[in-house]
Amino acid sequence: MIGKLKGIVDSFGEDWVIVDVGGVGYHVNCSTKTLGNLPPVGEAISLAIETYVREDQIRLFGFAAELEREWFRLLLTVQGVGTKVALAILSVLSAADLANAIALQDKAVVSQAPGVGPKVAQRIVSELKDKAPAFVPTDGAGADLHTALAANVGTAVTDAISALTNLGYGQTQAAPAVSLALKEAGDDAPAEVLIRLALKELAR
Repeated sequence: MIGKLKGIVDSFGEDWVIVDVGGVGYHVNCSTKTLGNLPPVGEAISLAIETYVREDQIRLFGFAAELEREWFRLLLTVQGVGTKVALAILSVLSAADLANAIALQDKAVVSQAPGVGPKVAQRIVSELKDKAPAFVPTDGAGADLHTALAANVGTAVTDAISALTNLGYGQTQAAPAVSLALKEAGDDAPAEVLIRLALKELAR
């Protein structure tokens, strides 16, 4: 299986790029966000690759970051989501936006992607709420920070941390992110605002 390609941009189209690796051209499907960040033809490129194998074909899907590939893999685990729909979602939503929508169970945001109806969007936010990929490394200060936040701030903070841990983050990840969100938004910020800001911090 191919997991990464480093080469030269040979050509690209609406949803694909050909990467020249030592004289061999690899046809790689990408989201529009990834394609929009590609360098010009003739310049070096590095893509995380997901190899998709079926009886009648082998397709390569390329991503600018490992995180985007992880979301692609997760989206494919949802019933009714194939490669076309997964790329459509990642073309419309960044990793942070998608994580935010799932944390808030906001199917309307997910359904903005072409080909994603309300039922599929609902399945995505429901089935992936406990499966978000880890974004940042942990550190030992997180647990103490979580305790301090919970003791000194209202339920918005604890609700925000709880939402992030339900998404699969450890408390040592969630608590520092919420702490930074609290500094940005202020002590009176509701949980929804803290979740959004914390997810953006975790996606950095």
